Amino acid sequence: MTDIISRKLEWELDNKLIAKSKRKNLPDGFKKGKVMNEVLDKPTVMTLYKMITDHIIAYVNGSVSAGKESVVFWGVAEDNSNVALKIYLVSTSNFKKREPYLTGDPRFRHVKKGTKNLVYLWAKKEHRNLTQCYNAGIPVPRPLYVTNNVLAMDFVGVNGSPCRSLLTSNVDQNDYDQAISLITDLYHKAKLVHGDFSEYNIFKTDDGLVVFDLGSAVDLRHPNSKEFLKRDINNIIRFFKKRGMIVDDSNSIFEDIVNEL
Repeated sequence: MTDIISRKLEWELDNKLIAKSKRKNLPDGFKKGKVMNEVLDKPTVMTLYKMITDHIIAYVNGSVSAGKESVVFWGVAEDNSNVALKIYLVSTSNFKKREPYLTGDPRFRHVKKGTKNLVYLWAKKEHRNLTQCYNAGIPVPRPLYVTNNVLAMDFVGVNGSPCRSLLTSNVDQNDYDQAISLITDLYHKAKLVHGDFSEYNIFKTDDGLVVFDLGSAVDLRHPNSKEFLKRDINNIIRFFKKRGMIVDDSNSIFEDIVNEL
C-alpha cells in the first residue's frame, strides 16, 4: 500500500512540475513527465512535492547549474516570481571534506554522523548564513525556505538565466573595491568569514556585486576563521591582479579588517 501511495505522489509531482512549464524539453530536469536527473532521488522528489503542496513553489523548470555537491534548479512561485532551488547531493562523498567548516563553529555544536545528516545540516547552515547576511544588508540571494537537502532563495537572473559571475564578466577597479567591501562587511556586519570567496561565487549584476554559495561561511569564533579570511583575501586579490587591476597588499587588508573590531 505504501509503495502505491509513493508512486502516486511521484506521478502527481511529475505532472505538477511540468504542468505550467512552457518548455518542451527541459535540460537535466524533467522530460515527458519523468524525473531524469540523478539528484532527484525519491526523498528529494517527496521534499519537492511537499514544497508544492505547502505553496512554497508552484512548479520547477530545469537545472541551471551543477556542481560536485549540488544542482540548482529554476523554480517558480505561485506569484510567478523566480526561485532558485539549490538541491544538495545526498549521494556525494564530497561533504565529508566539509566537516572542518562545521566542527568548531559554535552555532553547530552537534554534528550527527552519516552523509545524509551532514548534507541536511549543510543546507541549514547555508540558509542561516544567507539569513545573517541578508539581515545585515549584505547583497546575497534572499533566503526563502530550507528543508532536508533543498534550499530555496531568490533567483539572481532573468527568465531562468543566472547573472554572470565575476569569472565570466568584464571587471573594473570598482568591482575590486566592491569585492573587498564585501569581505569586510561579511566580517563586521554579518560576523562571518565566507571561506570560499572567489570569482566563482560572486555575481556581477546591474546593481553591483552579489555574493553567493555561503555554505562554507563560518562564525568569527571558529578557530580557523582568520586563516579562512586570509585565504579569501588572497584568492580575490589574485583574480583581480590577473585582470590588470591595481590591488592592495593582502596582509594590509587582513590587518585592517580584523583590527577594526
